[in-house]
Amino acid sequence: MTAVLDRPASDTARKPRWWQAPPRPVWEEPPSRAGLAGKSIALGFACLAILFPLWIVVVTSLSSRRTIDEAGGLVMVPKDITFVAYRELLSGGQVTRAAVISVAITLVGTLFSMTVSVLCAYGLSRTGTLGHRWILMTLMATMFFSAGLIPTYLLVQTLGLTDTYLALILPSAVSVFNILVLRGFFMGISPELIDSARIDGAGELRILWQIVMPLSRAVLAVITLFYAVGYWSAWFNASLYLNDQDMMPLQNVMIQLVQKQEAPVGMGQAIKTGELSGLAVQMAVMVMALLPVAVLSPFVQKHFRKGMLTGAVKG
Repeated sequence: MTAVLDRPASDTARKPRWWQAPPRPVWEEPPSRAGLAGKSIALGFACLAILFPLWIVVVTSLSSRRTIDEAGGLVMVPKDITFVAYRELLSGGQVTRAAVISVAITLVGTLFSMTVSVLCAYGLSRTGTLGHRWILMTLMATMFFSAGLIPTYLLVQTLGLTDTYLALILPSAVSVFNILVLRGFFMGISPELIDSARIDGAGELRILWQIVMPLSRAVLAVITLFYAVGYWSAWFNASLYLNDQDMMPLQNVMIQLVQKQEAPVGMGQAIKTGELSGLAVQMAVMVMALLPVAVLSPFVQKHFRKGMLTGAVKG
């Protein structure tokens, strides 16, 4: 017997589909009004705690120098909205170059990491392959033991990767946790489907490309977002392996602005003459750093539950 909604059918028919609550199992009691009110209040406070600081950052980045001076710093109420800070940041200076570098590293690094992770996870999901158990144990050991910072730096230096963009990709290219999640999802795919493809003459790469990956869109979307956010937000490798300031990604430029109070190249004079507020520039760079993640996350959000739970539990 199918589960029924805990509200009249007439109400269900009148409400649009996106408004209807999901079916409730027959053994689960409907929540009380006090419980619903408590959840709503808790979620409201949580959203406020997250959105209010973001609101302050965005409003301050759009405020004029006079508005910031009148507020004594961060601005909560929008007034005299101006896009001068963003126009100056995107006019071809250090911030624009850093943003382009961050986008390129994120795209190339995510593609490389996903390629290696998918191939490794698919190989480990075939339990009859040669050395399967030993390779799996070796990968899992790296989750608990690492060589440390100094040996890693010496290795990158010996390979001649310092002051190159490869130093921002290769040392953190593969996450064993992501490989294990992908492996668990791949092992949940019906073996009969893969065996039938082999009988029809399909090779392993064709099976992976035409059967396994189309059935794994949810987990692939989630892992891709994990890698992309990791590359976009990374700053430590750049500060460790890069000495040329012109090669620094956006996150490192933001650190220079926020912590060291240094204006980007080409904007120092504008701040000194009073055309710009240094605080508005700092907030504008923060918005630029947060914007890609905020835009992409909602499109992948629907895959999180299926991708993470199924990949982590199966196998």
